[in-house]
Amino acid sequence: MDRRSFLQFTAAATGTTALGLKTQEAQAAPKIKTSARIVIAGAGAAGLTTANYLAERLEGANITIFDARKEHYYQPGFTLVAAGLKSDKYPVSTTAEYVPAGVKLIEERVTEFDPDANIVVTDSGQRIDYDYLVVATGMVLNYDAIEGMDTSRIGTNGLGSIYHSPEKAHATWQAMDAFTNKGGVGVFLRPNTEMKCAGAPLKYTMITEDYLTRRGNRSKSKVIYNANNNALFSVPIVHEKLRMIFQERDIEINYSRVLKSIDLDRRIATFDHADGPVELEYDFINVIPPMSAPESVKNSPLIWQTGNWADEGWLDVDRNNLRHKRYPNVFGVGDIAGVAKGKTAASVKWQVPVAVSHLVAEIAGTTSDAFYDGYTSCPMITQLGRAMLIEFDYHNNLVPSFPGIIAPLEELWTSWVMKTMALKPTYISMLRGRA
Repeated sequence: MDRRSFLQFTAAATGTTALGLKTQEAQAAPKIKTSARIVIAGAGAAGLTTANYLAERLEGANITIFDARKEHYYQPGFTLVAAGLKSDKYPVSTTAEYVPAGVKLIEERVTEFDPDANIVVTDSGQRIDYDYLVVATGMVLNYDAIEGMDTSRIGTNGLGSIYHSPEKAHATWQAMDAFTNKGGVGVFLRPNTEMKCAGAPLKYTMITEDYLTRRGNRSKSKVIYNANNNALFSVPIVHEKLRMIFQERDIEINYSRVLKSIDLDRRIATFDHADGPVELEYDFINVIPPMSAPESVKNSPLIWQTGNWADEGWLDVDRNNLRHKRYPNVFGVGDIAGVAKGKTAASVKWQVPVAVSHLVAEIAGTTSDAFYDGYTSCPMITQLGRAMLIEFDYHNNLVPSFPGIIAPLEELWTSWVMKTMALKPTYISMLRGRA
């Protein structure tokens, strides 16, 4: 990218249009007066964004958001911490600072949903009535599903796991740093479930390989990636690009292997495969656990009744408006939504305005044509200083935000800058309802 193009990109990336910041005209739209009781279950990225959008659109509504965790995590930053690029404090803030005026935060979890009675129950036994419910509980990490896994040992004896927490992401960096300073066998994988940002295991594989190369230890090392199915990525053209990068960098690919158990003392990972169990010895491993909906949702009437979405407990919502198919006063946004794409923070930015538009229209007695097309974004770091900005929809179409400036399948410094510097401010704007 030449200087002129970069300046054009910078202007676009920091301007209101590219970041999706709402214009003054949109912000000045008259509020809808209502006394509706609205409950938001979950105060992560999706829940807080929803709270801010609703607070801006409604006047007089009784909006309550529930979440027991006081800390707020910028989860896209976990990979940067585990790569040694950011401190473990980088992704951490507080939930309360993003709750808008007029919205009540209750620091408890919703443990039971009764959509037939329009009631939620919290872990202290509070029963809360609602007129409208937004489920934004996110998903849970099921480390216990891996036999022998012990999260307390992340960061020791070659064990890494970037998803657990900021502290464990930093511990993963320490383990990866030690590994790349010495060399050996690095094992990488993804679970055979839906997951937060399916690109994270791939980018961490490439980051680790790049460190080995930069430190002169690549020739005495083996890097192995174990895909859960027959593809590296769900979008075919992206899979092929990654396959070519892995081939060029001599990263071994094993398809249809799913981590079953791990021996942390002997450093042996056992994978399920159609031909039988496969054992891999490792010097470093990045464990990504299976993921699912929280038990409160899985045990509720809100989930898909049949099919793969039911197995993991995802919310049965219409994929284009995020409205529940059987309970029209219920919406699901963020990771919990049972839709084919969209388990990234970038998807929240597009999902929430659609869901809120339909909810507000219902309150106002009108209709909305707001439409979510499955937009998902994955800034795929391929090496230190280079990344691909991959954006796609339900139909696996690439939908670049900066056509002519950022090619989605090119490894660019500008995409690296977006991932490491520009996205967190955009994310915070999103939480506050401004993006």
